[in-house]
Amino acid sequence: MATTLDQVLDLFKQVAQAQQETDRLLREQSLETDRRLRESEQRFQESIVENEKGFKQLRKELGNLGQSWGRFLEKMVAPACETLFLDRGIPVHQVSQRVKKRLNGDTLELDILVLNQDHALAVEVKSKLSVQNVKDFLIDLAEFRRFFPEYEQKQVYGAVAAMDIEDGADKYAYRQGLFVITQSGETVTILNNDQFQPKNW
Repeated sequence: MATTLDQVLDLFKQVAQAQQETDRLLREQSLETDRRLRESEQRFQESIVENEKGFKQLRKELGNLGQSWGRFLEKMVAPACETLFLDRGIPVHQVSQRVKKRLNGDTLELDILVLNQDHALAVEVKSKLSVQNVKDFLIDLAEFRRFFPEYEQKQVYGAVAAMDIEDGADKYAYRQGLFVITQSGETVTILNNDQFQPKNW
């Protein structure tokens, strides 16, 4: 049976309509895909903002915890200084915490200051002691006599105290002439051996 011109035109018309329907479905699908991508992107951005808020809060809480932990250690180390240094031949007459001195716009803050008639001993307390902490404290010790000229006639010693000590930080502190104090059971102890000679700053 021969195909008529009308049938051919009808066939082309059906193909064109099918093509238009396919194009319409593809456009709708593309629009839907774009919409979903935009929604996903928006949720992702909101998630980043929420996570950043959470991380910021966590950093703040960890910072507060670190400060609280540091204060706790100071309260543990300060009273122990009396017996610790007496055992090393340094009698203790006064122990002060959070000693701050200002001079010409500069500030020097000491966690603990131990005094007797002949000695002034500055103690830096950290929850975790690093070599960099020791280096920073050495800079403070080098400034001690400038900030505290009233102790000019005293021997000035330094000590670092920590619950946790990074590898090498204790040895570095020893070599710099500092006492090293750490937790031992429910109290604290000096790690330096009996032959240790502290540096007079």
